[in-house]
Amino acid sequence: MATFLTVVIILSSLVLIVTVLLQSSNAKGLGAIAGEVTANMNKKQAATVETKLALATKVSAGVFVLAALLMLIFPA
Repeated sequence: MATFLTVVIILSSLVLIVTVLLQSSNAKGLGAIAGEVTANMNKKQAATVETKLALATKVSAGVFVLAALLMLIFPA
């Protein structure tokens, strides 16, 4: 059980890192480079991509926290 939870924690943490890094920043500066790319995209498509990334971030964070709590209940 501990091995399974460890794999789940590793996978969910990787998904969490990737989804957070893929989300667009509201800051100025280097974020302007990414803004040029999204400016060329369709507004509706950009909104759905951002929505999916936000949902994936929330789900992976929830899985991470749940697996970490289960590791406390079922130690190795």
